[in-house]
Amino acid sequence: MVRVLVLYEQEPDPVRYAQHAALCERVPRARFRHGRIFGAPTGEERFRYMAEFEFPDMETFLDCARSPEFAATGHDAEAMGLRYTVQFAELAD
Repeated sequence: MVRVLVLYEQEPDPVRYAQHAALCERVPRARFRHGRIFGAPTGEERFRYMAEFEFPDMETFLDCARSPEFAATGHDAEAMGLRYTVQFAELAD
């Protein structure tokens, strides 16, 4: 399983993020989830919001990462003007 984790430093405007989420849900063969980060084990949480794409395997991820739908999500994330980081993870079965 491959996951793309997007961690936002600020919580996005809910109306604007709903538009972004609708775009993210168009990425083929990906499951998209998102939500507010509510805490950290110690101290203040570094990030306030997270999103995740889940792909069944690396081949699917690599194929979908080249899709216009996936590219559009990155452009739209930039347009929101929030600071964020993206991490790619391959999980063992």
